[in-house]
Amino acid sequence: MGATTHLLDLQALDLAIDRLRSRQAAIESGAELTAARAEADAAEAWFGEHQLQIDTLDRDATKVEHEVDSLSQKTAAEEQRMSSGAIANARELEAIGHEIVNLKRRISDREDELLAIMERREAVEAGAKDAEAAAVERRAAAEQVAAASADELGTVEADLAAKEAQRPALAATIDPDTLELYEELRPQKKGVGAAALLDNVCQGCHEQLSAVELDHVRHSDGLVRCDHCRRILVL
Repeated sequence: MGATTHLLDLQALDLAIDRLRSRQAAIESGAELTAARAEADAAEAWFGEHQLQIDTLDRDATKVEHEVDSLSQKTAAEEQRMSSGAIANARELEAIGHEIVNLKRRISDREDELLAIMERREAVEAGAKDAEAAAVERRAAAEQVAAASADELGTVEADLAAKEAQRPALAATIDPDTLELYEELRPQKKGVGAAALLDNVCQGCHEQLSAVELDHVRHSDGLVRCDHCRRILVL
């Protein structure tokens, strides 16, 4: 009554072949490896950005340290002038005192600035350690994908060759007209040209057949097709 169960065996084999060909194409395209390497590159770039920030902060800190040192030297010089006794003019001494106060205020401001830079550097450095660990991990993962892809491709190719070798003998067991229709339907039906009828439901489209449709199926002497998806039905 309709197609034999050999047709379902062929359908299962063809789907397996389709999956293997798809996997083979995916591996050969290198998309997965490209994605893995792109992730590694991005992680390394992120680590590099942290390093650049640290370098910038180090330069800023060195600049401020030089400013503090210069201001401290000026302060010491002014204090030496004030205490040397060489200047007797009260107004000039008062001006020197104001300058010393101003210099110390500037030193305090620069020291606060330096502390903020060092705190910022500490936070960036912690982030850099995490970024470096992520970069190492991503690069190792990319290398694993490269090795695994090569191994998997060999396995897929071997499985594909074995299954393709099985197909001619299995296809020869099926009625030529049925086989021809099946071959026509497969490209139109996402690779599924034949489907089993289980519990009154077509396994191709998962639609339940009505009582009228089921009666037609049960009493048909020829090829049976699903009224919904038009796939070949195998009971």
